[in-house]
Amino acid sequence: MQILPLLFMILLTQAEQPDCRPQGHRLQPELEKDGDVIIGGIFSFRTIQDGYIDSFTKMPMIRPCKDFSFREFKFAHTMMFAIEEINKDTDILPGVTLGYKIYNNCGSTDILRAAMALVSGVEQSQTDAYCTKPVRAIIGHSGSTPTMSFAKIVGRFNIPVISHFATCACLSNRKEYPSFFRTIPSDFHQSRALAQLVKHFGWMWVGALSNKNDYGINGITTFITAAHEEGVCIEYSEAFESTSPYSEILRIVNIIRGSTSKVIMAFMSHREIKMLVGELYKQNITGLQWIGSDAWITDDSLTDSPGHTLLIGSIGFTVRNAQITGLGPFLQEVNPSQFPDSMFLKEFWENVFNCSLSQSEARKSCNGSEHLRDVPNSFTDMTDLRFTNNIYQAVYAVAHAIHNFMLSCEKNKSSIPTDICPKLNQITPWQVLNFLQSVNFTTPGGENFVFFDNNGDSPARYELINLQSVNKGKMEVYTIGYYDASLPKGQRFSMNDVQIVWRKGSNMVPVSVCSESCPPGTRKAAQIGRPVCCYDCIQCPPGEISNETDSIGCLKCPVAQWSNTRGDACIPKEVEFLSYEEIMGITLALFALIGVFLTMVAMLIFYIYRSTPIVRANNSELSFLLLFSLTLCFLCSLTFIGRPTEWSCMLRHTAFGITFVLCISCVLGKTIVVLMAFKATLPGSNVMKWFGPAQQRLSVLGITLIQVLICLFWLTLSPPLPNMNLNHYQDKIILECNVGSAVGFWAVLGYISLLAFICFVLAFLARKLPDNFNEAKFITFSMLIFCAVWITFIPAYVSSPGKFIVAVEIFAILGSSFGLLFCIFLPKCYIILMRPEMNTKKLVMVKTSQVVHH
Repeated sequence: MQILPLLFMILLTQAEQPDCRPQGHRLQPELEKDGDVIIGGIFSFRTIQDGYIDSFTKMPMIRPCKDFSFREFKFAHTMMFAIEEINKDTDILPGVTLGYKIYNNCGSTDILRAAMALVSGVEQSQTDAYCTKPVRAIIGHSGSTPTMSFAKIVGRFNIPVISHFATCACLSNRKEYPSFFRTIPSDFHQSRALAQLVKHFGWMWVGALSNKNDYGINGITTFITAAHEEGVCIEYSEAFESTSPYSEILRIVNIIRGSTSKVIMAFMSHREIKMLVGELYKQNITGLQWIGSDAWITDDSLTDSPGHTLLIGSIGFTVRNAQITGLGPFLQEVNPSQFPDSMFLKEFWENVFNCSLSQSEARKSCNGSEHLRDVPNSFTDMTDLRFTNNIYQAVYAVAHAIHNFMLSCEKNKSSIPTDICPKLNQITPWQVLNFLQSVNFTTPGGENFVFFDNNGDSPARYELINLQSVNKGKMEVYTIGYYDASLPKGQRFSMNDVQIVWRKGSNMVPVSVCSESCPPGTRKAAQIGRPVCCYDCIQCPPGEISNETDSIGCLKCPVAQWSNTRGDACIPKEVEFLSYEEIMGITLALFALIGVFLTMVAMLIFYIYRSTPIVRANNSELSFLLLFSLTLCFLCSLTFIGRPTEWSCMLRHTAFGITFVLCISCVLGKTIVVLMAFKATLPGSNVMKWFGPAQQRLSVLGITLIQVLICLFWLTLSPPLPNMNLNHYQDKIILECNVGSAVGFWAVLGYISLLAFICFVLAFLARKLPDNFNEAKFITFSMLIFCAVWITFIPAYVSSPGKFIVAVEIFAILGSSFGLLFCIFLPKCYIILMRPEMNTKKLVMVKTSQVVHH
């Protein structure tokens, strides 16, 4: 803390010499007017010092400053104007005049020296020192760091300090700065507003620069914290000072050159930004979008830098503009004769009119009779009074605090021990301080200055402005939005319809991202070791979607839905079943109908030739019944095609089971008839009487009835029902018939298999019987085909997915049905139609000689 040694030296020397004698270097105020109550002011009409750092091994010298700041000069005269206006107003402080002492200093040390002069009331003339009235409040300074230097010390004397431009959030600390107030919002709100601004325009990858002091570090730290909360990433964060070595400036310029972010948040004063853009301009680094803090975004002195054109298109928040009635004419009447002792006013006059008041040969002479209204300049310009209005409000806040104290004193007169109120010129600074906390007033222009909060801060209301052009050394700004921290969070920031000028004068919003946005259908995957704004876009896996840009994860689709090819929407899963509309279903249905047709043809042939020996010899009644059952078997396969329903599921399995049992029972009956017929030819055999037509009918009925009962039990206990199989395929739903009771299903198949096996065994035993048209041989072949088909059906049924299970089942039905049809009836139809000479009773009844001898 460089200010502590200076303070110690001042207090020590004052303790040794109690008289009014200035210690060290003390100067008279730049602008001064006496009054009953004095208000101090500290401004920097010149803003750049040589950068020398005091070691405090000796009394610090007052160092000269350079670089005019007409804005600061306007601030001082606005303070004077407000005091003059209050003095003329008989309603605020009647009968009492306000005076002022305004110091012009730059550099923290000299600003502190001015503050201590205001606190002590000690000044020096050319001949001697004298005591004056101490101030009741201090207006200023514009910079946060100088304000911090003296506000902490002044606060120990209970003297209010009201700043119009010191925005550092650190100044809200009431323990450190107990008497500090400000008519400008804290940077805490500005920093958070800037973070929301960055997020609003989609700039997720930005650079951050700041002053290397409390103002810059606090402001940029709050911005970075708020930006992270908004999901914005900071590529780099650097700080420097106007007094930093040139190598430090070059280092930061090289960082900017090598960065990929195209948006820079600059939380610094006009001095640093001018140095930076000057170097960027020199090295031809362009195309950057600047976001500025209110410390530089509206400062016309930026035009002094050759790189000011790089700042066109910059945006940033600043306090709202205002109008101050009468200020313009007041400023135009400023003249060196008003303050003959002011050296700066003379230099100001010579600069504006480009003349010399001291009859210099190098410049034309002037005598002060010139008029400011005849020369356009930033001092008398009334278009931008944002921070000027803060000065105006600060003076009125002090006046109303004094006014409120006197009103309170009058109301509570009886409770005061002396029973009298102090005169206005006897009011103490702590009394002003106490009543500043509760001021609430309206300025003469109708603007409502609401209040100071508990930390001495004023309400945070900003305008979002855009630097669109430079006109005659003046930055032309336009309001493009607003921010009000008192509103609910979602309503604080708003934009208007003004066309924004971006970097290089473009009308297109610049893009500044570390990675391009991930489209719907993808998710963000963080890149290891890099900020969260740097990521890769990964396609969502099948069955998952992302339906928004920059999704951090993919969502699983509901069980009945699946992701589309783009991965951005869930669509109903394809429902798979064997349909009549697909080639496989059409083919199987065609074969089934062909089977029905061939069966009907065979039935027709047998009916037409029913009286021929070959038909009569092969048990025509069972043959017709077998043909009928085969027709049902072919038709049964059609029930397996199409969308499964409750009725179709029950019908397909039970119809299949019953018709096949009916079919095999007929074959079994024919086989038994062949065996019985052979036994009947043996001497003394009377077997056929036990297996006549009636017994054959009963056996077929009984065998089929058993299968009917099995099916009834199956349907009663747990029938086959439609089922959506979601497990076999991820992207499809298999619509199938759940067999219900597995016991019932396998009982039906087992019973068919048992009958087929018995039939095969009997036919195999009778295959070599000596009849010329031994039907047992053909039944054996048909049963071989039947058993082969159904034996291969089991593993194929178990392993086939989806609709192929149904296709395998239909194939087994058709294969076994065609096997029976061709093996049993094709030879007979061939003889009936193609070899009628063999269709005689003689040939049918002939036995081989080997059997006769046997």
